[in-house]
Amino acid sequence: NMVRSLLKRGTSVRRIPWHAELAKHAEDADGIIIGNGPGDPTDLEPLVLQIRALLDTYRKPIFGICLGNQILALAAGGETYKLPYGHRGVNQPVQDLLSRRCFITSQNHGYAVRDEALQKDWEPWFVNINDGTNEGIRASHHPYFSVQFHPEANPGPKDTEFLFDDFLRLVGSMKIS
Repeated sequence: NMVRSLLKRGTSVRRIPWHAELAKHAEDADGIIIGNGPGDPTDLEPLVLQIRALLDTYRKPIFGICLGNQILALAAGGETYKLPYGHRGVNQPVQDLLSRRCFITSQNHGYAVRDEALQKDWEPWFVNINDGTNEGIRASHHPYFSVQFHPEANPGPKDTEFLFDDFLRLVGSMKIS
């Protein structure tokens, strides 16, 4: 669904496996999306370390989704923890802490980012209205951001699809011709 959402917008997409050497692929990329997947994000330390290295050198947009939110947080020096029951299904309300707008989202995760452990230059972006857990983060000085929910799932029916447009707008504005 995520790739389909980007392709609908006329974007060229290259899928790279999580265990590939990301730095060499990032050199040619106009933006990076860290996609979703199952499991405990702390089990993916090789990926976290690669993303951490990219955060030091890559200055184009990075957008994390679901597990990508957790991976980005860990790469930035944050922490994750296991939720007692997880967030599963549609109709999960989240609030954008910048605009104060609420959105209905689709979610399927068992881990969350710990707000208190976010490092300097990172801030919470979205919050789950039901339990107050983190639903997204943003870097203060770089175009790096992520969300815990699935903007490609269209639960509202398209409440948070604008996040892909925002990502692509950033990619376009930072593209060197």
